[in-house]
Amino acid sequence: MKLRIFTTGGTIDKLYFDARSEYQVGEPQISGILHDVGVAFDYEVQALMRKDSLEMNDGDRERIREAVSAAAEDRILITHGTDTMLETAAALAKVPGKTMVLTGALNPARFQGSDAMFNIGCAVAAAQVCPPGVYIAMNGRIWNPAEVRKNVQANRFEAVNS
Repeated sequence: MKLRIFTTGGTIDKLYFDARSEYQVGEPQISGILHDVGVAFDYEVQALMRKDSLEMNDGDRERIREAVSAAAEDRILITHGTDTMLETAAALAKVPGKTMVLTGALNPARFQGSDAMFNIGCAVAAAQVCPPGVYIAMNGRIWNPAEVRKNVQANRFEAVNS
């Protein structure tokens, strides 16, 4: 199995510069994470954009959908900002024959205690075992995008009916 990984930016790749929380979306962190843990599968990382997900628009989501559709691989992982992850999942819903897993982080991967590595691990597992469709891998769960929401106050993903 070869896993295709698309990166789009988001908190997972953010770099902070000062106490006022000025940031920039930096280089994708997932390649270093997968290298450091010594994964035993083939993967290819392709950066599509470096945006905070609040800055993403329908054109960006179409670009992601086109890249996923054109990928030779049928197992896809997408790193994405958490604020509009569900909108991108909806844009991918009609891509047939591929298992697509979106993940991100509530804290930058470079921060100690970040959820990034754990979320990436969950997403890699989901991409390998889930049937074709779109999934969200956050907070130790694999979610159907129609049944999850981001709870900004609690800083976590949870079931829609919570």
